[in-house]
Amino acid sequence: MKRVITLLGVSACVFVACCGDTKGNPAAEAPPPAQVEQERDENIFQVDQMERVPLAKAIEHDAAPELAVTGVVSPDVSRTVPVITLASGRVVGIYARLGDTVKKGQRLLTVRSDDVAIGYSDYRKAVSDEFLARKQLERAQDLYSHGAISMNDLQVAQDTEDKAKVDVETTAEHLRLLGNDPDHVTMVADILAPVAGVITDQQVTNAAGVQALSTTNPFTISDLSRVWVLCDVYENDLALVHVGDLADIHMSAYPNLALEGRVNNVGMILDPAIRTAKVRIEVENPGTLRVGMFVTAKFHGLKKVTRAAVPATAILHLHDRDWVYMPVGERRFRRVEVRAGAMLPGNSQEVLSGIKPGDQVIQNALVFQNIVEQ
Repeated sequence: MKRVITLLGVSACVFVACCGDTKGNPAAEAPPPAQVEQERDENIFQVDQMERVPLAKAIEHDAAPELAVTGVVSPDVSRTVPVITLASGRVVGIYARLGDTVKKGQRLLTVRSDDVAIGYSDYRKAVSDEFLARKQLERAQDLYSHGAISMNDLQVAQDTEDKAKVDVETTAEHLRLLGNDPDHVTMVADILAPVAGVITDQQVTNAAGVQALSTTNPFTISDLSRVWVLCDVYENDLALVHVGDLADIHMSAYPNLALEGRVNNVGMILDPAIRTAKVRIEVENPGTLRVGMFVTAKFHGLKKVTRAAVPATAILHLHDRDWVYMPVGERRFRRVEVRAGAMLPGNSQEVLSGIKPGDQVIQNALVFQNIVEQ
């Protein structure tokens, strides 16, 4: 009898303890967690408690299409001038270097050349011949005035003098083309800057040889007040770029500075390897753009387009892609890949492709993703 009474007492205590723990434990009183069943399609999920996943409707957002690409700063070909030499010889002095800013007429290098020596020799001979021809003409005029020679002899003397003057003018101009002054004899040629600008290429060193009118120029001078930004635009994005469109130029070296350029050419030939076309942007250079600098160009289309906009929480970034969850039936949702755009006021985000205005999506994709992974 005592053993039965003891067992009944222990059972009663256990029952009371269990009831007390259940009543005071919120987890025990909460409803069971939402169960998500995944179907054969790995992008379709089924949820049993719809109140856990509120929906939001994509609204319309009018914006000009944008495209961001990388580019390289290059000189404007129309503002690039090669420095040529008409005298062949050996370099004996270099007075400018790659990257220097030079003025028009500034001496860049000096060449010791046989062409200059021959030019002075021809000029001196022409001067001597002209002096003799002038004296002979003066004597012929005096003799003709006294009837000592005929008109034909006077005309011959005049013709000789005229040709001698032409030879002097020609040889003197040849020396000037070589960079020399006929009145100051020197056996070297000074190569001067034809325009003002920055030396963007140098193909000469001390004691090197140069050839007249060679395809390899000693220097190249570029006016960098306006430059080109050359960008590679993929074939699928070419519809967003047009001649005349504006582009914002951003530099890593100057993150707070934004420049504006205009597209003046879209290449007609695609790179067969990477399927891109060259797009050329002309930009006014305030002095910060340097040749070879990498920049980011953002194109703005002139015509606005209508796109979808959803709460920023509705977009899930997963595996380097952007996704949203859309209802496809009763308690069933599909994971859809989208291309997210810029952030908008009101904690919303633009969607460039994947959905359209009016489509419904799960308001908080991260919460839904956590439910899926449970």
